Amino acid sequence: MRIGIDASNLRSGGGLTHLSALLAHADAHEAGIEQIVVWGPRATLDRLAPQPWLVKTACPELDGSSAARISWRRRSLPELAQAECDILFAPGGLCTNRFHPVVTMSRNMLPFQWREMARYGPSRMLARLALLRFLQQRSLRTADGVIFLSQFAKQAVTRATGPLAGKTAVIPHGVAERFFKPPRPQRALSDYSAARPLRLLCTSIVDVYKHQWHVAEAVAQLRREGLPIAIEFVGDSYPQAARRLMRALRRHDPEGKFLTLAGPVDHSALPDRYYAADAFVFASSCENLPNILLEAMASGLPIACSSRGPMPEVLGTGGLYFDPLKPTEIADALRQLVTGAAVRSRLAAEAYERARHFSWTSCAQTTFQFLRDVLEANRNDGAPSARPTALGGHVRSSAESGMPTQSRGHGTHPFSDV
Repeated sequence: MRIGIDASNLRSGGGLTHLSALLAHADAHEAGIEQIVVWGPRATLDRLAPQPWLVKTACPELDGSSAARISWRRRSLPELAQAECDILFAPGGLCTNRFHPVVTMSRNMLPFQWREMARYGPSRMLARLALLRFLQQRSLRTADGVIFLSQFAKQAVTRATGPLAGKTAVIPHGVAERFFKPPRPQRALSDYSAARPLRLLCTSIVDVYKHQWHVAEAVAQLRREGLPIAIEFVGDSYPQAARRLMRALRRHDPEGKFLTLAGPVDHSALPDRYYAADAFVFASSCENLPNILLEAMASGLPIACSSRGPMPEVLGTGGLYFDPLKPTEIADALRQLVTGAAVRSRLAAEAYERARHFSWTSCAQTTFQFLRDVLEANRNDGAPSARPTALGGHVRSSAESGMPTQSRGHGTHPFSDV
């Protein structure tokens, strides 16, 4: 089996992490893989570890504008795929309908939940999400196979798209081993004080569907009750949401004694951040598969979590749940977490064991088996197969394949999924 991977819109974040881990954990012999060709921007290809069966093809137009990437996907990719692979995998959620079989992924929940999109109000972001909804619906409907990351995502997305013609599978992401740390012994509430508080961590981009300002209000309420807690918010910020969080921080803790906004932290530094915390808070109302929640579970932390979306599916009985739009409910969950050392111990142990089920090895095995199933189903339907060419494992430019290249665009689209 020769696989082509369209990484044209994978530049950072969870999409790039998924692709890198998928290839790193692939067992080519067991999966029957002869070769995998990845087309993508140079920076993306540089993040992929060399493999003897991996060909990384740099396409200059993919380092350009969104228009250049869209044009490449429409005009050049089908011919490249026809020449070099049996099946095409588009993990970024957008796929060509001019090559078959093709498998794509649904990895962005925001475009499929109008209530969540509406939080942005009339804005360029809302327009981008509406465009992405249209493009992804078209991709999902025309693909020969679709991978969902959670059962919740599959149900929510197919309500928007209607029945899909291709095969479907639910294949969750894994958790990197560097995040796994066994739960620590939990201390009694009396061991904490205002000077040495129980340290809560909230790691996530500050965005309109993450509700960090409600968490800040809940923590402030508990501080007024005399509970010795503090929270650190870690992550980059969407301007509209950052302003709202900053207003909450100034209102409830103008001196910054127990509410701290740390800003973005490099992903490689996150395991130490989790390990330094005593408990974790996750207040998102819109997720496909919450990788951050998985990281906190693997880090052995007791967790208070949003009850929305796939969070109960992922965390199970390993957390205390709340409505992320209601600060009083968040405060109630945190109060139980903070005051009960035995509760913290039980939750941390359950979440940690549950995190062990999210394996990158399992993700890779299941993904490549699904690709093989889709390929075989397509062949059984009588569809013509591609006639790939033999290539060695190296990085090359698209010109080496004999395909024409387009002129390089300028600037980058701020929404990486387009």
